[in-house]
Amino acid sequence: MVENKAEISYLQWLATETPTQWWHDSAEPAELEQGILHKASGVTTNPVLIAKTLQTSPGYWAAQLKGISCDLALPQRTEQIIRGVVCRTAKLFEVEYENSQGERGYVCAQVNPSIASDVNAMVEMAKRFSEWAPNISVKLPATASGLEALEECIAQGISITSTVSHSVPQVIAVAERHHKGMQRAVKAGKRKAKCFAVIMIGRIDDYLRNVADDIKADVSESDIMQAGIAVTKRAYSIFKERKYETTLLVAALRGAYHMEALTGADLIVSIHPKYQMELLKPAVLRDSCRIEVPVDAKVITRLSKINDFVRIYESEGMKPQEFITYGLTQRTLEQFFFAGWSIIENWLFNKTKV
Repeated sequence: MVENKAEISYLQWLATETPTQWWHDSAEPAELEQGILHKASGVTTNPVLIAKTLQTSPGYWAAQLKGISCDLALPQRTEQIIRGVVCRTAKLFEVEYENSQGERGYVCAQVNPSIASDVNAMVEMAKRFSEWAPNISVKLPATASGLEALEECIAQGISITSTVSHSVPQVIAVAERHHKGMQRAVKAGKRKAKCFAVIMIGRIDDYLRNVADDIKADVSESDIMQAGIAVTKRAYSIFKERKYETTLLVAALRGAYHMEALTGADLIVSIHPKYQMELLKPAVLRDSCRIEVPVDAKVITRLSKINDFVRIYESEGMKPQEFITYGLTQRTLEQFFFAGWSIIENWLFNKTKV
């Protein structure tokens, strides 16, 4: 416990006075210091975030990654760059990981987005990534193939964060495969690995706003801004009812309102530095019971005029084979590759040899 709520930041209050934990959503070293100061208990990275820090702090990373040869084959060179960024961050959270006996202190490393349909390739890459540090949680996409890879990795004792995930059906499928993987792990004498099921709350709003505009749906901007919240609260309720061991991880916030709506939930929220600054403002609501406040049924009714909302809100709105074909899944995978992975691949070519 801390001394006085008025003397600590909202983020410190969140981490110490509520069941909600938060992860830092950036790989930038200077930003990470701020996250640690305000009690971040883990770090999210993805190809876009790693590409961004390489571009923002080229001198810093040139020094950190100077041992990587440009003569390495492209896949190996790319992995070595990602390893350098991820391991530098993982080292900062090893004490958190050890002190919590593996409950906190995780840092994510995401597999190549272009292999989202290749089970074996994802499993092999996950094995390599998991060996970098004890507190690595490997990110796999919540596609049908990604779910197969998830179960296999959990069975081998590898922590997984299931990403590119925007729906209730996806996180339920993740939790079910996590359970199966843990059962296999126990039989094989492996450790019970942690699993985090992502809901990209703000990307839901972004996508449905585009869809609603295109089909001229009778919904307001206020309705759209509650879509991701509605999906998350629905998933949270189901997770609590079914007592899943998987932890929900809410990512891609678009403002303090997303965090305020979820406060008090026993989950993790990944918060980008931009929104950390919003949450450090004095006016942010400190109400630890907001997760229990349902989204207005009339809002749900209006949003349900959009078929793509129904598919992600209802527990059986999609089957696993449909996850990869959902428009937002394709949009996210493409962004992770073209605005992230491909930039990392070419990073050394854009510099003096390091």
